[in-house]
Amino acid sequence: MSDLAFITDGTAAAIFFIAGLIDAGVNHCPNEGCFAKNEVEAYNSFAVGTTHFQKNEVGEEFYFRRETAHADGPFQRMWGVSASSDGELWAGFGHAYTVSNRKDNLFLTLNAMTGLYEKGSGVDLGGPIEFRSGIEVGYKNKQGVKMSLSVDHRSNLGIYSNNPGLETVQFRVSIPTK
Repeated sequence: MSDLAFITDGTAAAIFFIAGLIDAGVNHCPNEGCFAKNEVEAYNSFAVGTTHFQKNEVGEEFYFRRETAHADGPFQRMWGVSASSDGELWAGFGHAYTVSNRKDNLFLTLNAMTGLYEKGSGVDLGGPIEFRSGIEVGYKNKQGVKMSLSVDHRSNLGIYSNNPGLETVQFRVSIPTK
C-alpha cells in the first residue's frame, strides 16, 4: 500500500461525495435546487509534478485542467488532460467540490473525474478507462490566482482484473478566466 493510502483506497472520493451532498442539502436544496445549474468562477489550471507507482517515483507529469463557469449545486464541472515523461496520457471530465475560509484566501478542493488512459511506456493501470480523484490545498491571492499542492490517484476501481493505481504529487497554478 502506498504512503498515500487515504487517496489510493478511495477515501478522498468518498469524502468528496459526502461533503458535497451535505453542502447541497444545506445550502442549495432550500433555494435553487440541490443540483441546479449555477455560475461559478472559472479557472485554467497548470500543474507539474511527479508520478508514483508502488512507493517509487516513476516520472514527471504536466497537467492542464479547466474548471468551468458552471456548477451543479456545489459541484463545479471540470475537465483535464495530462501527459507524463513516460508517454502516459490521460483525459477526463468530472466535478470538483471546494471549501474556503471566511476570507476566501485559503481553500481545500476535492475532485473526481472519469477518463481515458494510454500507458505509453509507463505504468499499466489495467485498461483504458481510469478514474482520477484528488485533494488540493492552497492559497488564493487578491487577484484570484490560486497556488496549491495536490495529490491525486488514478485507478480503474476494479472494472478490470488488474487495478494497481498511480499517484501524482503536484504544484498547481490556477488562473481565473471569464
